Amino acid sequence: MRVLMRNYSLMEAVKRLLPRPRKKIYNLGACFELVDIPKTSYNPSELSESKFLEYSNLSDKLHLREALGNIMIPRVVGSANHSIVRQYLVQSLRDLKWDVEVDSFHDHAPIMGKLHFHNIIARLNPKAERFLVLACHYDSKYMPGVEFLGATDSAVPCAMLLNLAYVLQDQLDSLKESKLSLMLLFFDGEEAFEEWGPKDSIYGARHLAKRWHHEGKLDSIDMLVLLDLLGAPDPAFYSFFENTESWYMRLQSVETRLAKFELLERYASSGIAQRDPTRYFQSQAMRSSFIEDDHIPFLRRNVPVLHLIPVPFPSVWHTPDDNESVIDYAATDNLALIIRLFTLEYLLGAK
Repeated sequence: MRVLMRNYSLMEAVKRLLPRPRKKIYNLGACFELVDIPKTSYNPSELSESKFLEYSNLSDKLHLREALGNIMIPRVVGSANHSIVRQYLVQSLRDLKWDVEVDSFHDHAPIMGKLHFHNIIARLNPKAERFLVLACHYDSKYMPGVEFLGATDSAVPCAMLLNLAYVLQDQLDSLKESKLSLMLLFFDGEEAFEEWGPKDSIYGARHLAKRWHHEGKLDSIDMLVLLDLLGAPDPAFYSFFENTESWYMRLQSVETRLAKFELLERYASSGIAQRDPTRYFQSQAMRSSFIEDDHIPFLRRNVPVLHLIPVPFPSVWHTPDDNESVIDYAATDNLALIIRLFTLEYLLGAK
């Protein structure tokens, strides 16, 4: 991904991203208008206290670390490792009885030439009418002469999604037959090969959004929740889009309830961040999104988006230091728990 405000301090970034009296989103160096999206009437109730506590006890930290170990290798598109990671993701989900489709296509990339890309689409119920979509990208950045592992970018998000599917097997079983179901989406080719631009970035997302638009499948997406750059200490998240702010506030609520019951591990600052240490999901909104990521082709086609990416980015972003040493496992486990509970509340809260 690319962020246009990366050279500013956090406070300067927040000021520059305050709401403006116009309905425009700036990305890829251009401005495009957003069409008003009708407010959804779907409003599941919060999980009861008993269910909240029951589901909070569901975890498997060892599985999360094992998944991360299998994904956190150099995995540039077209490489042998890229194929290994793809096969691992696909097989892991099929072993959990998910319906898995590999969306393969060719595209031309600077430096690399013609490449074969593969998006991974996993559905609990492929015949469902509506989906909550949790997404991330699984490729790593091309950095000649450097072993770039891309721990936060985005091995950790990938491992989180696999871990969610593994931990919640029993709770999600009913969604194999329901009209509202869950989709896990692993984008390929998010990273640029030469220089980030409209034709050298988000290859998989651009292809899939266009394909589903032509096939009339975008309307089945309730919301696209995109995870990126997770795993570093002291992440701070913000609400970027008005039409998904109520869902962002659900994440805030889950975090608050977990803190109340003291269920978050080492819920304090590492000392790196100069902000409230006991809050991942901040109260401020950043209405103008300058962050370019896999959500853009879907956002342009009016798919509701919840973008879970920390601001500022981890200091190791696009450096060789984005490896296991940067991972704060307490924060990672906490976020994984918040996302699992949010997912269950969204999918099961109406029952």
